[in-house]
Amino acid sequence: MTNLADFRLAVFPGDGIGQEITEPTVRLLQAAVRRVGGFSLTCETYQAGAGTYRDQGVALPAPALRAARAADAILLAAMGLPEVRYPDGREIMPQVDLRMELGLYAGVRPVKPLPGVRPVLSDPRAEGADYVIIRESTEGLFAPQAPGTRDGDREARETLVITRRTSEKLFDFAFRLAEERGGQRRVTSVDKANVFQAFVFWREIFAERARAFPGVEASYAYVDAFAATMVQKPWQIDVAVTENMFGDILSDLGAALMGGMGYAPSADIGDEHAVFQPCHGTAPDIAGRGLANPTAMILSAAMLLEWLGRRHGVAETHRAARLLRRAVEAAFAPGTLVTCELGGSAGTRAVFDAVGVALERTEAD
Repeated sequence: MTNLADFRLAVFPGDGIGQEITEPTVRLLQAAVRRVGGFSLTCETYQAGAGTYRDQGVALPAPALRAARAADAILLAAMGLPEVRYPDGREIMPQVDLRMELGLYAGVRPVKPLPGVRPVLSDPRAEGADYVIIRESTEGLFAPQAPGTRDGDREARETLVITRRTSEKLFDFAFRLAEERGGQRRVTSVDKANVFQAFVFWREIFAERARAFPGVEASYAYVDAFAATMVQKPWQIDVAVTENMFGDILSDLGAALMGGMGYAPSADIGDEHAVFQPCHGTAPDIAGRGLANPTAMILSAAMLLEWLGRRHGVAETHRAARLLRRAVEAAFAPGTLVTCELGGSAGTRAVFDAVGVALERTEAD
């Protein structure tokens, strides 16, 4: 960053529909910045992903990783193609590599249905749900320091890793977020401590860190019961913090309850770096057809602006984020913009055009 008001973004379109939704999102992002003023964004695009691996033999080229490390924030669309894999059969997912390389331990997955998007749950109270799942993103069953093993066709094993160092930072992040959000001021540990010693340890650390935040209630839930709460009583949830694999599953459930993966933004945040990306994948079945719902990408860009504001103390970034969010809400509020996840015909361009018009008409506060 050359000065306080000039931020450099590393932008990764990735694969599949990522190539279709990235450039228009950057245009909306820049439009919101111009409307508010007071800071600027310099966006530099880099290629990484399964297509890059297929063409160059490396999924995350060294120059792209260096750019990610040097950037003030990273905007990433989607990476991976089912037909392009490593020799051992694993999918190519540089977005996971970035989490490990940059220490992005806090996966932030907001769950908040948009007005005008057809409700998935029948209880009208569910339309007011507004909670955040915090997924630990570098350990658990994804921990690189404990790779799975296989003994021919006899057995295969995975190891779940929970460390005090990462858990303390993760829990502090969750409690601080509950403080910032106001509202219920509650953090729920979602685990399986009735079965696994690793989660007994997890709960012990959670209880220790909770004492440092007396103004926030600490609660506990087993992951299966919490999944039921997400469906039956989502308005009771504020901030939930959980292990990597559990968070992977629960955040997808949260996306479905918002209307589909195309509505679910996310962030992976560490001490120094952060990546912002939609929860969805590359959707190769609809890539190139103009059907992709870019809403999650746009809302992820708004999260990026908020994080920059908190990290650097630039109030204008928060104003630009609110403007972008309000434009998305205004575009969907009439209920006429129905995307493919919900059986509608509003494609990529229709959503971008509607949000763009709303952005021009929405007042910046």
